Amino acid sequence: MERVVTKEEVEVIYMNENVNIVFVLQGLNDSATNRQIYFAIALMSYLVTILVNLILILTVCLDKALHQPMYIFMCNLCFTGLCGASSFYLDLLQDFLADAHLITYTGCLTQMFFTHIYIFCQFTGLTVMAYDRYLAICQPLRYWALMTGKKVALLLLLTWCLSLLETAVGILLISRLSFCSHHIARIFCTNWEVVKLSCSDTTANNLYGIVVIILQTMQIMIILVSYMHLVRSAARSRTDRRKFVQTCFPHLTSLLVFSFSVLFDPFYYRYGGSSMAALQNALSAEFLVVPPIVNPIIYGMNLRQIRTRIRLWFTTVNPQRSLSK
Repeated sequence: MERVVTKEEVEVIYMNENVNIVFVLQGLNDSATNRQIYFAIALMSYLVTILVNLILILTVCLDKALHQPMYIFMCNLCFTGLCGASSFYLDLLQDFLADAHLITYTGCLTQMFFTHIYIFCQFTGLTVMAYDRYLAICQPLRYWALMTGKKVALLLLLTWCLSLLETAVGILLISRLSFCSHHIARIFCTNWEVVKLSCSDTTANNLYGIVVIILQTMQIMIILVSYMHLVRSAARSRTDRRKFVQTCFPHLTSLLVFSFSVLFDPFYYRYGGSSMAALQNALSAEFLVVPPIVNPIIYGMNLRQIRTRIRLWFTTVNPQRSLSK
């Protein structure tokens, strides 16, 4: 009598077989002739991303006057931006130097893990920052009583735990799939592109996508409600209006840049057609390139405290230049 193979055993077999899979990234096929130029551009962009984020993070960490909730949340935003950018650039730079654009199954899952951590942490972090601005402007007398150091740590822990949970579930659901094709029509691994290669049941993956959309929609609603109160408060008081412009404008700009970058790829993929595949593949990575380099610049330029500390820092580091002026 033959033993019946259980569903769990089948999934283990699939996972063991998947370990040896190598995916082909087809999005870089058009870059073979000018790959040295593309490599130099990508490397310069990555180095600038590291530089601007580290300057902002170190400025806040080294100055005790900036150890406030808003700046701590801002550092968390920059740190997750570095994680997301690194997960993309490091593989991209390696692919530009290689003749074959390949990525292992483990490497693909790892890249998706850090990419999803970045996306979820950015959304949740921006939601937490909107809540922080609501308390600071709409309830200024109670702000320090409500936004204590313990609560800041709790909000950061919630941001990372929720993001890790969302990411881990998505990666786990992908790891149980078997694949009929190994060609990814992108320059990096994405959840949807990998799921499309599967020849097994993807119902659970689709449900996961719906749950993630619901969770992100709830966070967007929290941001919208916060800004409704912020705009109402700013309209009543000149002081609140000044606070809104100084501290909420960078946050709102970051939110719009990130949201547009994340939503651009699916909308372009659906409505943009396939006649400009190279452009589509390049722009599909916009959410991993633009927000990590734009966010620290926005906050550094618009927040007076950050701008002043950076200027003083560079003046201290370059005293000869300061004296020559």
